[in-house]
Amino acid sequence: MNKEQPVFIKGFKVILRPINPETDLENCLRWINNPEIRRLIKSGRFPMTINNEKEWLENCSKKKMESISLAIERIEGGIYIGNTGFHKIDWISRTAVSGTIIGDSENQNQGYGTDSKMQLLNYAFNTLNLRKIFSSAFGFNQLSLKHNQNCGYKEEGRLKEKFFVEGRYYDEIILGVTRDDWFPIWEKYQSLRNGRVK
Repeated sequence: MNKEQPVFIKGFKVILRPINPETDLENCLRWINNPEIRRLIKSGRFPMTINNEKEWLENCSKKKMESISLAIERIEGGIYIGNTGFHKIDWISRTAVSGTIIGDSENQNQGYGTDSKMQLLNYAFNTLNLRKIFSSAFGFNQLSLKHNQNCGYKEEGRLKEKFFVEGRYYDEIILGVTRDDWFPIWEKYQSLRNGRVK
């Protein structure tokens, strides 16, 4: 773990920390312009310049009532590998929308995204007292769907042919998870990670 970076949440495989515009900008810019990442996110239609990305990073710290963005760092080696967080936080209805990007393919399918999402949900439900968290994915994005389902999200609906990606229209799949549905998964997840069997 990089001792110079503050730790906001410590998981089993990752830490979640505040995004640092000075040190994280280069990676964020590379990830958001990577064709393999761009095709999976709604904001990936146009090139992102360094000024665009810098403005986004700086805005992360200004919208705490609307969104919370955190960097994902591997505990092993202290390597910055992605971002996660909430947006569209509704403090009256106690809901939010979650999103996660793991920036490089070598860090995907290694459990880092699942650990970051499980820690984020723990923070949402047990610290922020949110009631339900939503997410969405393009219909072809099986990795994102599996990642969310592993964390307790269930499909709640589809917006038919909403997005145009690489010459075709795809459904947007809407997923959601409540604290009650997530908590048994969280208990099992902690037990497995701590080497206990329930």
